[in-house]
Amino acid sequence: MNILSVDGLSKSFGGLMAVNDVSFEVEKDSIVGLIGPNGAGKTTVFNLITGNYQPNTGTVLFDGQNLVGLPTHIIVERGISRTFQTIRLFQNMTVLENVLAGCHCRMKCGSLAAMLRSPAQRKEEKQALGQAMDELKFVGLDHEWQNKAKNLSYGNQRLLEIARALATRPKLIVLDEPAGGMNEQETQKLIQLIRAIQSRGITVLLIEHDMGLVMRVCASLIVLEHGAKLTSGTPAEVQADPRVIEAYLGSDSE
Repeated sequence: MNILSVDGLSKSFGGLMAVNDVSFEVEKDSIVGLIGPNGAGKTTVFNLITGNYQPNTGTVLFDGQNLVGLPTHIIVERGISRTFQTIRLFQNMTVLENVLAGCHCRMKCGSLAAMLRSPAQRKEEKQALGQAMDELKFVGLDHEWQNKAKNLSYGNQRLLEIARALATRPKLIVLDEPAGGMNEQETQKLIQLIRAIQSRGITVLLIEHDMGLVMRVCASLIVLEHGAKLTSGTPAEVQADPRVIEAYLGSDSE
């Protein structure tokens, strides 16, 4: 069963066709990699899926419903969360406060209840605090909860972004280069974390340049080149495809 179906997705910026008629499907509870050389259009595809950009053509079906035209916060409420290629945290807020920001989309009490400190609001706040601490423990940052985000190492800031994304209670998490800037030890922990996310019943779609990580965690891969889909298949199939080798390394004539 597919949780995400992208069909005929295209996006241009002026005269530049960044994404050209891209179609693919993501099976529920799987880990799928979106790979390709720099400038292949991978992050643009992510931005189209998550509502940061609107496509010129195409559909994005999530759980059978078209997401095109919906604002980002509604897409989060529908069950898609993400991290970014460039870390986007509230740097002067604490680690816990950053994760609580992710919990906000599931909170039902309005501003009046918050001002009056109603019993329902206090109960919801307590539940959110518990969930935020659970997510921090899940990624291994519960001991840092009082620290400011800016004081974390680069690798731990990546993990904090993942914890905040998980706090939205997603069905699909979209990770944009989660291993970027990580050392080997941190990357190994990330591999275990991605598998643990999948074991929670959350589908994972990721962009990653670390091919060792991709080959170890992904069940299938989608390859982009110059904004178009080049091929897809298992990691072994993709790795052996001459077109993929040429896309990454160039042909002999080049």
